[in-house]
Amino acid sequence: MYLFHNVLYKDIINIEAITIPKNKIVCITGESGGGKTTLLKLLNKMISPDSGEILYHDSPLEALDSIDLRRQVVMLPQNPAIYNGSIRDNLLIGLKFSEKPMVNDDKLKSSLISARLDKVLDDSVDNLSGGEKQRLALARVLLLNPDVFLLDEPSASLDKETEKIIIENLVIQCRKNAKSVIMVTHSNQIADDYADIIIRIDKGRVVGQEVKNEQ
Repeated sequence: MYLFHNVLYKDIINIEAITIPKNKIVCITGESGGGKTTLLKLLNKMISPDSGEILYHDSPLEALDSIDLRRQVVMLPQNPAIYNGSIRDNLLIGLKFSEKPMVNDDKLKSSLISARLDKVLDDSVDNLSGGEKQRLALARVLLLNPDVFLLDEPSASLDKETEKIIIENLVIQCRKNAKSVIMVTHSNQIADDYADIIIRIDKGRVVGQEVKNEQ
């Protein structure tokens, strides 16, 4: 799915070669400031490398339309945007921005259930906690149903029990629907429990790669 060849980005990323196959759960781990988030941003052209080449399904990223790519490859940042209004408004706005068809309330509620957010669609977002906002943003991404999920610390604001439930549910859904997940996580436990491949990044370089599931 993704191939890196001698990719440099400022003094943050220096990756000679890496392969990320499709339909896998890939966890990217490493110390804070090591370039993990920058790596995610390279994957959907939020930023472009200074040199080298990144291929997506054998096509150079630089040759792909950025908007079309981001409809297929959706990133959930660690601090996602939450917009004024209701929970419903925040779910639908992702579909609107992506120019995807609107869905009914049953679909919206289903996305909240998947993200373990027990709220009413008409509730205001003003009183949501940090963890609830993170789950709302995850529900919004799930509605988009992309081919590839890029998740930057998706459970950073969650307690351990909620983290396990949400990540496990996400992994089950993605495996069932042949989706790809590339997830930055601080949790070695999450990586050990759910990843097919673990990539360790340190100072912008790949310093380790463990294949846990080749099927």
